[in-house]
Amino acid sequence: MSNVGIVLVSHSYQLVEGLKVLLAQLSSDVSIVSAGGTDDDGIGTSASKIKNAIKSIYNERGVIVFLDLGSALINIELAIEWLAEEGLNQIKIADSPLVEGSYVAVVESGCGKTLEEIYKAELEAKNIIKI
Repeated sequence: MSNVGIVLVSHSYQLVEGLKVLLAQLSSDVSIVSAGGTDDDGIGTSASKIKNAIKSIYNERGVIVFLDLGSALINIELAIEWLAEEGLNQIKIADSPLVEGSYVAVVESGCGKTLEEIYKAELEAKNIIKI
């Protein structure tokens, strides 16, 4: 059985590639992909890059998408709309800090949790107090 996949979206390719390296240390059983930067690798986001990232790891358990800044949400929603037209609808958008939320999600996915369980767990990452 596959685990829920994790997609990291950022305005910066380097930011999510670094985060992906960190998260990969937590579980080798969880698919983690990044969609950072624009199509020409500039600062920004790309709906087509996000769509391709989601599609590359999509499975029957679903995918949860994390983002760095609110403006990335527009392109994520567009990518999800395109994927829904292809019948891929087990996708949730995370509403937690990128690093903390995706860290929690990888751990939960590695434990075999469902998409809904992971979504609820990552929401708790909003409450993490660092100091």
